[in-house]
Amino acid sequence: MIARHLWVSAVVFSLVGCAVSSRGPEEPDPIHDPVHIAQLSRLLPADAILLGEQHDAPDHQRIHRLMVETLAARQTLAALALEMASQGQSTEKLGPTAGEDQVRAALQWDNAAWPWTAYGPVVMAAVRAGVPVVGANLPPARWREAMTDTGFDRLLSGPALKAQQQNIRLGHCGLLPESQISPMTRIQIARDVSMAQTVTRAALAGKTVLLLAGSGHVDRILGIPQHLPPGFKVKTVLLHAEQASVATNSVAQFDHFWPARPAPVIDYCANLTARQLTQPF
Repeated sequence: MIARHLWVSAVVFSLVGCAVSSRGPEEPDPIHDPVHIAQLSRLLPADAILLGEQHDAPDHQRIHRLMVETLAARQTLAALALEMASQGQSTEKLGPTAGEDQVRAALQWDNAAWPWTAYGPVVMAAVRAGVPVVGANLPPARWREAMTDTGFDRLLSGPALKAQQQNIRLGHCGLLPESQISPMTRIQIARDVSMAQTVTRAALAGKTVLLLAGSGHVDRILGIPQHLPPGFKVKTVLLHAEQASVATNSVAQFDHFWPARPAPVIDYCANLTARQLTQPF
């Protein structure tokens, strides 16, 4: 039972508090986007680019595909790393003509958590370009162990750890029992460590690893960059609603801010509250 509750918590935390407006007009063709292509060029060279997204924002996934196609066309994409698949899963043994079913099987894709309709196009763009797609997230089988490993508490500074704990509270709409705040924070940090390890292993000289993950994971102060080796050149990008202002304290958290159309408005806290009434954490 605890494993299913942790899965629900992780998915909700990745979504809650993100939607800010209604969806914009129909998405343009990714290959005709000179604004984001120019922005990408300003990030290079880099060992890795961490692209922070909102998981339910279709325009963010469009930009994912644009980045993959542009870097692959330049033959500078070392790998596509994903929060949406577990560490150890890879398409490396598949050829560029592999079918979608083969790719999903290789990545052990969880369609309930990560709809293939949203992420399939970017994954297949990398596969078709002959670029390996690698899972980066902490496998669920390791979550329970991470919950009790106090060593993760020491991987962030005191203020950063408290900030991460507060993010867990807010991400669960204040419904998570206080006794679960530290264990859930350790899972979050463990996931960041896992993704940092994957990005580091996938790096190739003269090329760039592109990681797709929720915006909280690519935060320079709290997330993946804290766990990368010294000298590893990484750029972090926050995708945000065009009309949304960027908070002053966010400037230190992300290297670049790219405009994107917002996601549909969904009250995830209301949904979580209703779920808790029938299936409490």
